[in-house]
Amino acid sequence: MEYRKLGTSGMYVSEIAYGNWVTHGDQIDQETATACVRTALDLGITTFDTADAYAGTRAESALGEALAGVRREGLEIFTKVYFPTGEGKNDRGLSRKHIMESINGSLRRLRTDYVDLYQAHRYDYETPLEETMQAFADIVHAGKAHYIGVSEWTPDEIRAGHELATELNIRLVSNQPQYNMLWRVIEAEVVPLSEELGLGQIVWSPIAQGVLTGKYQPGAQTAPADSRFSTAEGTVKADHRYLQDTVLERVQALRPLAEESGLSMAAFAVAWVLQNKNVSAAIIGASKPEQIKDNVTASGVALDPALLAKADEVLGDVVERDPSKVESFLKRA
Repeated sequence: MEYRKLGTSGMYVSEIAYGNWVTHGDQIDQETATACVRTALDLGITTFDTADAYAGTRAESALGEALAGVRREGLEIFTKVYFPTGEGKNDRGLSRKHIMESINGSLRRLRTDYVDLYQAHRYDYETPLEETMQAFADIVHAGKAHYIGVSEWTPDEIRAGHELATELNIRLVSNQPQYNMLWRVIEAEVVPLSEELGLGQIVWSPIAQGVLTGKYQPGAQTAPADSRFSTAEGTVKADHRYLQDTVLERVQALRPLAEESGLSMAAFAVAWVLQNKNVSAAIIGASKPEQIKDNVTASGVALDPALLAKADEVLGDVVERDPSKVESFLKRA
């Protein structure tokens, strides 16, 4: 396992992080979750990403149990706040009330006194940014988080947040966007700005929610077992942009390139995102330990520039690059 600095901060993270969105507390039981976490640790992964809203807070609890007894100083634990964690009007967003209550709940579930990175899971258009950043600053100054980060903020939002963080004497060090061979909307604007401000990307969905593994065949009517793109009847949710036949055909054409690199399709996709120097870590998910063992083979791989150019050529116009499609949840017109 190779390690990288998180942005221009002094903290190292494993360049492959383990995340538990849609798995812990939902798809897999605690025994399997613990087995996955312990496998990740054995393979050198020290960075673990979760969120209070995942599986209705159960994901944080599952990760806390899985990490029980592990030396805390040897870990980098990340969590997030924004999405609903209850039915109340204040059980969501980035108000001071919700942030201050959420950090305490997250620490309790994760069984730790602090998190290494506390992230705004989206931008909150209903709360003044000054209120949000002051709450984050108070959490950092109280020792409940070392750094703060954001997820899927636009360039203007990132810059404004960074300016306030600097005024409040805290470090905004990261952004967590979707990024993979098919979804490159951060490259034109978010990445250059992040390089300017010293933020690193902690990217989610490096294998495009499983599509870049090649397991979805063009024209297939049934979904692979345990597929997140499966309907209740077991058919493929073909309305998703990744599951269009034109996209799946191009993905299948990547297989010879993965073989040339000596990697599986999944590991090739993870290695691809790690070629971007502004990426501090790629988050992988897993429902079984074998998937982690495969994904970590991407660590430390330097892909030949000619191979990367071939991948661009193969995918062609199915790649989404429009910078206006950086997600900002419930963004106002």
